[in-house]
Amino acid sequence: MSEDDAAARLRSRLAEVEARLAGQRRLVDGIVEAARDANSDDEHDPEGATLAWERQQAGAMVARAAAERAELLAALERVAAGSYGRCEVCGQAIPAARLEVRPATTRCVQHAG
Repeated sequence: MSEDDAAARLRSRLAEVEARLAGQRRLVDGIVEAARDANSDDEHDPEGATLAWERQQAGAMVARAAAERAELLAALERVAAGSYGRCEVCGQAIPAARLEVRPATTRCVQHAG
């Protein structure tokens, strides 16, 4: 895979992740706003526990999307530096099939675990 192809694929994935991240942030904001308007007590109100759980789940999705975004940005930096697609442990080429599935990966299959 050429560097141009890798960069294009990474930018495409980054756009998807950023759109997902924006949507998830809106979801969190909506949950927070709903909780603010509701006069609920998370500890004693049966609905409060649901709101707290939903807020935690949405917050976790935001954190995961933000982490994936950071990984993709780092991968784009590796493309620019000429080190994309090389295992950070052994320096060998990461198989194209692995990069297809995990475009931001930094390790070959042997060193993935």
